Amino acid sequence: MFISPAYAQAGGAGGGSDMLVSLLPIVLIFVVFYFLLIRPQQKKVKEHKAMVEALRRGDRVVTSGGILGSVTKVISAGEIEVEIAQGTKIRVLRQSISEVLSKTEPASRVKSKSKKDEPEDGPEEQETVADEGVADQDSNEKKNG
Repeated sequence: MFISPAYAQAGGAGGGSDMLVSLLPIVLIFVVFYFLLIRPQQKKVKEHKAMVEALRRGDRVVTSGGILGSVTKVISAGEIEVEIAQGTKIRVLRQSISEVLSKTEPASRVKSKSKKDEPEDGPEEQETVADEGVADQDSNEKKNG
């Protein structure tokens, strides 16, 4: 009398699909985490690594501590020297550079550039230079007089 109701509640062939339905939300959560968290983070790490490897002398940088400076020397593969004030140099790890504010042109490009490649000074550039000269003269007159 007690055995027959227990066999009736055991459930027969439908047990395998219940397990699949119960695991489906967990699998979907992992897929969403991968596309929303893991992939963007991997991309960001890859970009940071490329930025750090491309550091060279003369680049203006920001360290992870918020210190602004200019790269004066690449000491080793993992270390650089940054000038934060005139005559004040610090050594920092390359990985601690969080941002490059301005890049310098490679020395090989500067040397290989000839005057033929450079465009002639047009009227716009000449006016800018003339305007700067006038501004400098005005500021000197105010100081002197």
